[in-house]
Amino acid sequence: MVLLSTSLSKRVCVVGAGPSGLVAARELRREGHSTVVIEQNHDVGGQWLYDPNVDGVDPMGKDITDGFLEVHSSMYSSLRIMSPREIMGYTDFPFSTKKGRDSRRFPGHTEVYLYLRDFCEWFGLRDMIRFNTRVEYVGMLGNYDQNGVVGKDHSIKWVVRSKENWQKNNNNINNVLVEEIFDAVIVASGHYSFPKFPSIKGMDSWKRKQMHSHFYRVPDPFRNEVVVIVGSSLSGQDLSMELVEVAKEVYLSSRSMDITEGFSKVIAKHQNLHLRQQIESIEEDGKVLFVDGSWAIADTIIYCTG
Repeated sequence: MVLLSTSLSKRVCVVGAGPSGLVAARELRREGHSTVVIEQNHDVGGQWLYDPNVDGVDPMGKDITDGFLEVHSSMYSSLRIMSPREIMGYTDFPFSTKKGRDSRRFPGHTEVYLYLRDFCEWFGLRDMIRFNTRVEYVGMLGNYDQNGVVGKDHSIKWVVRSKENWQKNNNNINNVLVEEIFDAVIVASGHYSFPKFPSIKGMDSWKRKQMHSHFYRVPDPFRNEVVVIVGSSLSGQDLSMELVEVAKEVYLSSRSMDITEGFSKVIAKHQNLHLRQQIESIEEDGKVLFVDGSWAIADTIIYCTG
């Protein structure tokens, strides 16, 4: 391996210590660059760092402060990977089974987190990472005009502002705002942190509980409830199969009634699991009207809509 000369070495900021950020940091360091990884959480993993604590946050994700959500990960407790572990790992660091850990070919999310932690430790990346630090701003500096045209010296730099100890529940209120200059910035912050919602008549006035699956963790809070799940893709099916064991009734609302044979068999096994078409509207008294004319009085609506 040939390292860059000192004159060619760049100072690089990597935003996020998830799967992409970790491997980017390793490769940058291999090539001789001075690299800093800024991670808003207390550990590596990104989305794979499971956080069971969603108490006190808006279940519809409306408590956005300065463009950030308090809850980053969408992992729920029972989640397992849908791809075999053999294709989940880095080329030169296989996702192998380890004694005393989840050895299934499709393991749970904790095993993925442990694999990423192993990767971090094996390549000595932890000392490059600033934990509990959130990037607040990234902007371009340099010799360029008002049209963004770079000058002949190509002297673009990047300013990065980050805040240490940013968590709302952190007792240390003396947050430190740091401004630094880098030659380059790699944004590896993922794209599964902000919930997406459909537009349904009555959503804004419905008085009962609504939430996005981003904030779902375990089924027990929905015991003996009537739950409507919006969206029949992977998370919608997962939550349906989990909630049907504790809820009074589960209605899965889908844009398409074309489901797999396997999931059709699951529905047939449970008298309290019902497949319905899209929602027409929801009413203040708890009634959920579907486009096929059927309806249900629901306690909770969960949006599994990406």
